[in-house]
Amino acid sequence: MAASPGRQQTNGAAKYTDSENVQRRPAGMRASVADLPREIRLAAARIRPHIVETPLSLSPTLSERSGAQVYLKLENRQHTGSFKLRGATNKLLSLSAKESARGVVTASTGNHALAVARAAAQLDIAATIYLPEAASPRKTEKLRAFPVALCRVPGDALNAEISARQAAQQRNQLFISPYNDPHIIAGQGTIAVELLRQQPRLDAVFATVGGGGLMGGLASCLKASHSTIQTIGCQPENSAVMLASVRAGRIVETESLPTLSDGSAGGIEPHSVTYDLCQNYVDHWLTVSEAEIATAMRLVYRESGACIEGAAGVAVASLLKAGRRFAGQRLAVVICGGNVDSDTRQQVLEQRN
Repeated sequence: MAASPGRQQTNGAAKYTDSENVQRRPAGMRASVADLPREIRLAAARIRPHIVETPLSLSPTLSERSGAQVYLKLENRQHTGSFKLRGATNKLLSLSAKESARGVVTASTGNHALAVARAAAQLDIAATIYLPEAASPRKTEKLRAFPVALCRVPGDALNAEISARQAAQQRNQLFISPYNDPHIIAGQGTIAVELLRQQPRLDAVFATVGGGGLMGGLASCLKASHSTIQTIGCQPENSAVMLASVRAGRIVETESLPTLSDGSAGGIEPHSVTYDLCQNYVDHWLTVSEAEIATAMRLVYRESGACIEGAAGVAVASLLKAGRRFAGQRLAVVICGGNVDSDTRQQVLEQRN
């Protein structure tokens, strides 16, 4: 059985332990992406004309339940309904004229695909997108509005990535990773630039981790600016590959079960630079059940009327699971996206707590 959560004080900041759900980052680890905070600042200026600076909104319900001031970073209000537009735009803006002329290939469960499709259309770059067969119908339908080629692949997101990489190599085109790329990571990290401008006195930030691009950029920027800000990595119990890898001390393959958090599900590419970033900069990890994710999605809907996707629900559910461990602090929860298909939305909202 799991040990009961304990709490201790370190340098005035509340810390906690939970043998089942929390894994501290090892001391002395070094991220493999050099000077990432500087690249994030450059990315923020580069992509500014192409994205929305999303609101940071106080959540009365989550604040009351946690005893903290809880703010939601509403990336579901981004142009494509997800934070992924930041990284994709930064990457495509970094391409040479020759690279742009050859076209790009990518793989995604949906949000990264939508981001690449929109950025490519704006920059007049040809794009081919590989999707796992279980990709969200709503996200797939949105993709059809853009001039991109779609290819479905059996299996999970990792299988789609492998197929896309092979195709890119055969066609002499550039593969755009959903997360394992410094330009992608820097683009996602621009969320931290906005967070620190919108609320300079944050104590902790909760964000869902899939491949690690969002957390890698977010945490490295936050730590460079304010080393005392705690970063909380959040994953669904059904697909907690990054946490399993952090615990193992290397990237591992683990089974991913079906999850509402389809945007964070699947394996991690071997030698991904995001692994080192998550090892080095994530202070705590929390995992949540499918029931907890659904409850979090309903809570946000009842409070604001916003239908958030499962990956965003993971971060909210993790805050709820932490209880009052962060009482009295200022917290931000990244609502990473709102692209949930209608069937899933209806099923979740009709369930009872």
